[in-house]
Amino acid sequence: MSTVGVRRAKPDDAEAIAEVHSAAIRERGAGYDERELRAWLANVHPERYPIGEREAGIDVLVAERDDRIVGFGWLDRDPAERDGSIGEVVAVYVRPDAVREGIGTAILERLEGIAREAGLAELVLVPSKNAIDFYRGRGYDPDETVALEMTADVSLAGLRMRKHLS
Repeated sequence: MSTVGVRRAKPDDAEAIAEVHSAAIRERGAGYDERELRAWLANVHPERYPIGEREAGIDVLVAERDDRIVGFGWLDRDPAERDGSIGEVVAVYVRPDAVREGIGTAILERLEGIAREAGLAELVLVPSKNAIDFYRGRGYDPDETVALEMTADVSLAGLRMRKHLS
């Protein structure tokens, strides 16, 4: 198995990021019905990812293996609805054919490192149903049930989780 590297995303990566995102939803979206999956996938497009917006407090990373993007992560160091010490992990997704190889963990650890360097004390996230155990295993604790609006008439039930950084 080849080595995986994690780096900052470049604008040219947006299409590959969207491909990883949509493949992960389609293949790993267990627990959601067809209507919910369609609404979730409607939000996946290359223009969605705020690549290159570090000054705005956004970090988008990609994981690469053999010159192929196999995962991505997105950290908002300054979400508008939170105080300045709390950041949000917006996304960590891995290609279905690359899960359980440590790629998600590598991306998440890198995002957490960026958050620590930025002086954040805590991170929050709302994982998909199939990823809750992944985050629990990495120190995230359940906080509250929330609704994630995908389209005007479809919301996904979610569990907000948080982790205190040290």
